[in-house]
Amino acid sequence: MTLQSRQLALARGSRLLFDHLDFEVAPGEALHVAGRNGSGKTSLLRVLCGLAPPLHGELLWRGHPHADQIPHIRQTLVYIGHASGLKDDLTLGENLRIASSLAGRACSRNDARQALRQLELADRLDAPVRTLSQGQRKRAALARLALSCTSRLIVLDEPFNALDHESTALLTRLLNAHLGTGAILVYTTHQAAPMLGARTHQVPLGVRAASPNAVPTESICHEPETC
Repeated sequence: MTLQSRQLALARGSRLLFDHLDFEVAPGEALHVAGRNGSGKTSLLRVLCGLAPPLHGELLWRGHPHADQIPHIRQTLVYIGHASGLKDDLTLGENLRIASSLAGRACSRNDARQALRQLELADRLDAPVRTLSQGQRKRAALARLALSCTSRLIVLDEPFNALDHESTALLTRLLNAHLGTGAILVYTTHQAAPMLGARTHQVPLGVRAASPNAVPTESICHEPETC
């Protein structure tokens, strides 16, 4: 179930974001996509989710072309972007059930409650999203991770933003549980992210190099001004 990139390139309009991008992530491993704002991090995540095509290069899922498997990949994909994706006038429970329905998964009221409990939000099940703090909104969006125990690819854009220490620990436990079942995690962050999984790779975007290959976690930089 390896996710591989070979000489991948991506452009935004006439501007080349990156090229010669190589990485390989195995089940149970995480990939930290690093780089300054505008380097193409979110654009790469969208490519991995099948929402945009690369300029050129090869992206493989389980050894086969990624583009040919997008319907199958989306069945076990959890993608949470930088924005919460929540509707302010709906309750947390309603938001979770709608998100699950759009992903083709069933979600009962009790399922939503159990998912929110893992992010310590069960008591806000019937609360309209507009009444939540920014940190609570972030946890509510991330509760989608607790709804699916069969996720094979998890793609998260800045998942640690707006989270305090305790919430970061909750999310870390949840992500490591998914990695323990063999899921692949790809994420961006400018935060000092905790260790995720047995092995975390990093791929730096916006670096002038012949081939910015993924490197082990011990090489990861956690300072935004130098990453």
